[in-house]
Amino acid sequence: MSSDLKKINKLKPNSRRKQNIQEPKLVERLIKISRVSKVTKGGKKLSFRAIVAVGDENGQVGVGVAKADDVVNAFKKAKTDGRKNLIKLPITKAFSIPHNSVGNFGACKVILRPAIEGSGVIAGGAVRIVLEVAGVKNVIAKQLGSNNLLNNARASISALQNLTTKSQVAKKRNLDSK
Repeated sequence: MSSDLKKINKLKPNSRRKQNIQEPKLVERLIKISRVSKVTKGGKKLSFRAIVAVGDENGQVGVGVAKADDVVNAFKKAKTDGRKNLIKLPITKAFSIPHNSVGNFGACKVILRPAIEGSGVIAGGAVRIVLEVAGVKNVIAKQLGSNNLLNNARASISALQNLTTKSQVAKKRNLDSK
């Protein structure tokens, strides 16, 4: 009887099976894990907060934050949060950004400037991780204000969102793109 069922199952196409949907291969890099506590009536409840940068190293990047009772779950939740917040950014042929950009978040200010090919990512802390995961290989960045890793990561995302291409500007100004 079971052999008959196996033959029938081979003949029927499995409708539940996913149809070769290609998800982009995303790279996750941990920015910070911190132990946080909540004081309750029964004492202190410890949990972990993870900050993760997610990107495809080809112009997509996102930052995710999550808390959980253990590090592994916090990392997984932050990863899914980062995938929900992916943004697309333009990258030049030299793997740089098209123009200068400034991003603000809280007290943090991040300044991004394009660099010539071969200079590498000149940035510190969370900004460097976000730029590497985004696929930007030649850029100069400066973070001003606070040293908070989460706010610096979000400020760098804000700066990357402000980037536009030549054709986008021409379209916005109703000019002929050459």
